[in-house]
Amino acid sequence: MLEQRVAPPASEKYERLIERARVLQPIPTVVVYPCDETSLRGPLEAAEAGIIEPTLVGPAATIRRIGGELGLELGAYKIVDVAGSVESAERGVALIRDGTGEVLMKGSLHTDELMHAVMKTATGLRTARRISHVFVMAVPSYPETLFVTDAAINIAPDLDAKRDIVQNAIDLHLAGIGTPRVAILSAVETVTTKIPSTIDAAALCKMAERGQITGGIVDGPLAFDNAIDPEAARIKGITSPVAGRAQILVVPDLEAGNMLAKNLTFMLKADAAGIVLGARVPIVLTSRADSVRVRMASCAVAQLYAHARRASPVPAA
Repeated sequence: MLEQRVAPPASEKYERLIERARVLQPIPTVVVYPCDETSLRGPLEAAEAGIIEPTLVGPAATIRRIGGELGLELGAYKIVDVAGSVESAERGVALIRDGTGEVLMKGSLHTDELMHAVMKTATGLRTARRISHVFVMAVPSYPETLFVTDAAINIAPDLDAKRDIVQNAIDLHLAGIGTPRVAILSAVETVTTKIPSTIDAAALCKMAERGQITGGIVDGPLAFDNAIDPEAARIKGITSPVAGRAQILVVPDLEAGNMLAKNLTFMLKADAAGIVLGARVPIVLTSRADSVRVRMASCAVAQLYAHARRASPVPAA
């Protein structure tokens, strides 16, 4: 008989992450350009919950004005006065390099403005590991918290980049969330030269067998249906600890990942927290349209990961 799994509400999945974070010490966090309601309220609520200790970087007068309009108390938080969004990104990265924070958080500026400062060779936050993005998704109809990677940074990753993308996601999942089941997605579940992503999937599985990827159970290629639905996996005759029960979904390229994440968000009403890994510190990379709750969940994920990294830091490039 097939295992019957009941999905808890999406809000409950995020609440579990937040509750894990509440019992740990808050992490010093540099918040870049929090110049609208959600980008300011999100980190402040995370601070009130004991998840982060924010330093706010941006135009001080604007931040204080928005805080006043919203009735937010800013007196306990340090504000670093920087005029523009680009300058705020550069100052935020510099503060991380100086040891002011262990997490970098995006405010209301454009993603490319923040990531341009992060990716600079001499003054940024790059390491020997490839930088990648993970959506931490609470899908109402799915019992697991789903990690989707990479749907935001690496456009067409080669095999070496995919190895780092997989390892980054596993490392995140291990940060208080457990040993993950990793599905390497493609259009089909068989290896064929006609679909290059199936060859990459097979190679990634062998890399996991040989210790080049560690900490997770990796299987692929798997089509999306037999990665997340036990009945689809049974019909295809796939016997695997991952098939039908995946927790991390590794997509072939950014286009596939972006469409998958947005389909889950808009068709299934999933919440999607976002975090960037592989840099010197985790980077909370939320959308400007994200709710305060999603921003708090993103802070919780970053805090859990930052605590885990204290024991095994990512080497600098």
